[in-house]
Amino acid sequence: MAPKFQHVEIVREDGIAWTYLNRPEKRNAMNPQLHIEMNQALDYLEADDETKVVVISGAGGNFSAGQDLKEYFRALDGDPAEGKRIWLAANNWQWNRLYMFNKPTIAMVHGYCVGGAFTHLLATDFVMTAEDATFSLSEVNWGILPGGMVSKALVDTVLHRHALYYACLGDPFDGKEAQRIGIANFAIPASDLKDETAKLAMRLMEKSPAALRATKQAIRQVRQMSMSQAEDYLQEKKNAIRAKDPDHSYESGISQFLDDKSYKPVYGAFKRQN
Repeated sequence: MAPKFQHVEIVREDGIAWTYLNRPEKRNAMNPQLHIEMNQALDYLEADDETKVVVISGAGGNFSAGQDLKEYFRALDGDPAEGKRIWLAANNWQWNRLYMFNKPTIAMVHGYCVGGAFTHLLATDFVMTAEDATFSLSEVNWGILPGGMVSKALVDTVLHRHALYYACLGDPFDGKEAQRIGIANFAIPASDLKDETAKLAMRLMEKSPAALRATKQAIRQVRQMSMSQAEDYLQEKKNAIRAKDPDHSYESGISQFLDDKSYKPVYGAFKRQN
């Protein structure tokens, strides 16, 4: 049974862990307790055998309105030690844990996705958004930089001019624009959002977990490498899959394709052994 939290709700269904920031009365603005709980939730989900894909969203119709300005900023201004502790907790789950998480992660966005919520939005592997969702990097409008790792993650995700425009103007944009500039994979009518997110999760679960994990981590890591560094890293990553993969993905896939002729890799995954 998934653990119970005050500001985080986990609902497990068919291998998917629907993980909701749960402060609907605050549009899921993130306070210190929520950050502490999300660290605990991700630790649990990464180790949970029943969880194959993690979907992060928000309860009550909104993804997240960003950091809770009263509880995260003002209340901690006079306590630098506690402020640092909570900042580390926030940055840990929103970036460090999610960015290289061992299982596929999907952000499901509806309602508002504002400010600090971009950190975990950009750290997830895939983004499914409602067409009418509202995105905004509004920090410039009240005198600070985009929070956490957003500036770096944004410019790694979208074209430089798009990053400058939305970070420097603070203009809101909808889900269709989020897809156009590369923040979201798909913009979908709100009524179909959960079903389409579940379909993506199911497709991911068809893949070899070891191969999928190595692939997503490799794609992330090589962005910062030279060609020669990437060549060495990717060869070692390939060797690690074959050495530690309980599905024996390489051998199974080759055999089913060449010997059994039972599948076509362009159109789907091989049949896993377990």
